[in-house]
Amino acid sequence: NLANEAALLAVRKNEKLIGMLDFEEAITRVIAGPEKKSRAISEHDRKLTAYHEAGHAVVMKLLEHADPVHEISIIPRGMAGGYTMHLPREDRAYTSKEKLRDDMVGLLGGRLAEKIILSDISTGAKNDIDRASAIARAMVMEYGMSEKLGTISYGNDNNEVFIGRNLGRSRNFSEEVGAEIDKEVKRFIDEAYE
Repeated sequence: NLANEAALLAVRKNEKLIGMLDFEEAITRVIAGPEKKSRAISEHDRKLTAYHEAGHAVVMKLLEHADPVHEISIIPRGMAGGYTMHLPREDRAYTSKEKLRDDMVGLLGGRLAEKIILSDISTGAKNDIDRASAIARAMVMEYGMSEKLGTISYGNDNNEVFIGRNLGRSRNFSEEVGAEIDKEVKRFIDEAYE
């Protein structure tokens, strides 16, 4: 719970009151995980992380439908070397195709910055690529947002579990349609990366 986390942070600093900074840090800890103070970061990795996170922020600033950037950090937290946190402008019940597209573009902005600035790419974009791919797959399979495949649901990507073992997705489409789904997902990702 967020309030409990903020209270624990205040107690650790011997404060009698819980302040806004305690809540800010609590939000960051809940979303991004605790700081990894013991992890030694090389200068190269620190620069790579800075360029990567700046890439997210710059790209998101330029996108009409992206949520505004709230915080950027190159301090390792959880499994990440850094993060770019954005907060929604408003509560929304639905998400437009343009917003989903801009979310993918923003996620891939870190990888693009690495490529442009360092003339190389790293494994640091793994989570971003996973998340962008999940958005693209949902757009095609669940939301009917592919002009080529039409307004139809092909199920979701949730695997069924039986006795702790993944049995795979039950398919309600042919191998040919599956190949077209993969092509559309790739096209959505490629367009977001351009």
